[in-house]
Parts: sequence; structure tokens; C-alpha cells
Amino acid sequence: MEFTPTAIAGAYLVTMQPITDDRGSFARSFCTAEFAAAGIDFTPVQMNLSRNPQVHTLRGLHTQADPYGEAKLVQCGRGRIFDVAVDLRRTSPSFGAHVGVTLAAGGNDLFFIPAGCAHGFLTLEADSDVLYYMGTAFVPGVGLGVRWDDPAFGIAWPAVPKLMSARDAGYADFRR
Repeated sequence: MEFTPTAIAGAYLVTMQPITDDRGSFARSFCTAEFAAAGIDFTPVQMNLSRNPQVHTLRGLHTQADPYGEAKLVQCGRGRIFDVAVDLRRTSPSFGAHVGVTLAAGGNDLFFIPAGCAHGFLTLEADSDVLYYMGTAFVPGVGLGVRWDDPAFGIAWPAVPKLMSARDAGYADFRR
């Protein structure tokens, strides 16, 4: 695995290194030892699947209140998505920064997002499935979010969402 740092402290583009032969290919999408060697303390305890039948579906930007922050490793299992993280950690050197990456089924990239960052994605194809390896179990009632188009972050989404939840559309402006 290759770990490429992003503009957010502790967030990485993780690239699998497939082994290919005439049968196809094999690659690790997660390895505790390889993450530890890269200085990333992450052990998945839960895995989630988000199925999204429509193109330009937006989910996010979500996070959980401290001390229930969720580190996550995101992979696109089908279709293609624009995946975004926003650093909401007030003590982080990259506080307020965002990173957007395109993840696609059949590609070798995953996106590691540390706890304390908001996360969301926009589907770029119909029938896009997103897998999340979670570092902590979900805790009901502590979810928070920031609006996808909040001017405080200036995220350049590749398209305007056609479908999103009322909750995601209704988050208030972020206050620095």
C-alpha cells in the first residue's frame, strides 16, 4: 500500500498495490501493520455500505461529536464518487481545509479520513456503492454536520446535487 498525504493533517489517499496475473488481480484494501508503519493508528471495528441508485446523490457532510469521532477508510465498490473531507479539528494545523478525491470501482484508491473531520460524497454515476471501514462504532444521537455548499469551505463540487436529505440541506453556516 502507498500512503499519500493530503492537505488535511492525518488524511491520506491510500493506493492499493495489486498483484496481477492471468486470473486477474489481488490487492490489500486494509492492513493494520501497513497502516501502523505509515504512522496511522486505525483498526476498523465496523463496516458500512451506502447504496446510491441515482447520479448526483449527495450524502454529508457528516461527523460525530467528541469523544465519538469516527476515523474512516472510504472505498467505492461500484460506480464513481467525489469524496470530500473537511477538517473541523480546531487544534489542527489544517483546520477548515478540505480535500476532494474521485474514487471509482475498479480503481486502486481509498481515502483515509481521521476523526474530527466531516465527510461526504457526491455520486458521479448511477448505482454507486460506497464502503466505509470505521475506526469506531456508530453512536446514536451524537451526529453533527456542515452544509455541503457552506462558503466557509469553498468546496468545488463537480456537479450540483440532485438528491440529498433535508437534514444535509439544512445545516447552518459553519462558525469559525
